[in-house]
Amino acid sequence: MRLLPVLAVATLVSGCLFDKEPEVVRLSGETMGTTFNITAIGTDVDENALAETVQNTLAQVNAKMSNWDPNSEVSKFSASPSTDPAPVSKEFAFVINAANDVHAKSGGTFDVTLGPLIELWGFGPREPDDPVPSDADIQAALNSVGQARLLTLNTEQGTLTKADPGVGINLSAIAKGYGIDAVAETLREAGIENYMVEIGGDLVTLGTNDKGEAWRIGIEKPEAGSQNLQLIVELDDLGMATSGDYKNFFEQDGVRYSHIIDPTTGRPITHRTTSVTVLAENAMMADAWATAMLALGQDKGMELAEQHKLAVYFISRDVTGGEDAYITVHSTAFKDALGSN
Repeated sequence: MRLLPVLAVATLVSGCLFDKEPEVVRLSGETMGTTFNITAIGTDVDENALAETVQNTLAQVNAKMSNWDPNSEVSKFSASPSTDPAPVSKEFAFVINAANDVHAKSGGTFDVTLGPLIELWGFGPREPDDPVPSDADIQAALNSVGQARLLTLNTEQGTLTKADPGVGINLSAIAKGYGIDAVAETLREAGIENYMVEIGGDLVTLGTNDKGEAWRIGIEKPEAGSQNLQLIVELDDLGMATSGDYKNFFEQDGVRYSHIIDPTTGRPITHRTTSVTVLAENAMMADAWATAMLALGQDKGMELAEQHKLAVYFISRDVTGGEDAYITVHSTAFKDALGSN
């Protein structure tokens, strides 16, 4: 799901925030198998130097976290048959440690070892007549899934150990957020205090836009091919990520199979929650929790959101209201986060 910047319709901050006329630098391109868009606002900004620094940051993130690059750190770790402790970079360890935290708090619903189940269910390449996996195939794949059981991170030694030679790591549900945060840190180091960094629809903001107004971000209605907005939120110094099940799925024998797979069952989700947006202190945690919350669904997810004070917004299909009818609910922390911005 895309998180869409929208034009402000009201002045939220009055007065001039800059001694000089602010310069707006917009950078865009491709990274991590998707696109990025950056808006940076400041004075005396060297656009070429900033663009080079951002590209270097993204290259470093990809070199460590990209499952698209066979030579990345995560790809080499996954391909290695060794079960000895493997030295890992501090950045890689940082992301795995965060993934372990979400994995534990979500009851295993967020899992970076989900790869065997993703491949089993045919996401991505899949032929229309490919059979739905059997119970035996699902169970076999589940034996190779479970990061708490299969991965051991030693933060003091800076090592990661796999319990089985075939264990692999897929960081697609957290590395994008980490990349956003890394770019944001690059902007701050360049002295930029007002920005929006977006990669693949997830983002982080700081300060205000070039009009001195709050960043206003639109959350799409969960309708394939549509950019109609369900909600507009105002953000400052928050990461935001949305996960949805309505763009990537297949149907067979009248049954709809989502690409969101529950690692605890080995099967695509079947609940009526179709989109989840999470606000967090950074984009990495928003990214991971959005995936976990969509897998959990509104009922279980809301209980967990209240327990851990997570800012979550759920959109679920209203089975009694027609094809395009939805029910929306949000956690207490979601309302509080918007109220403080």
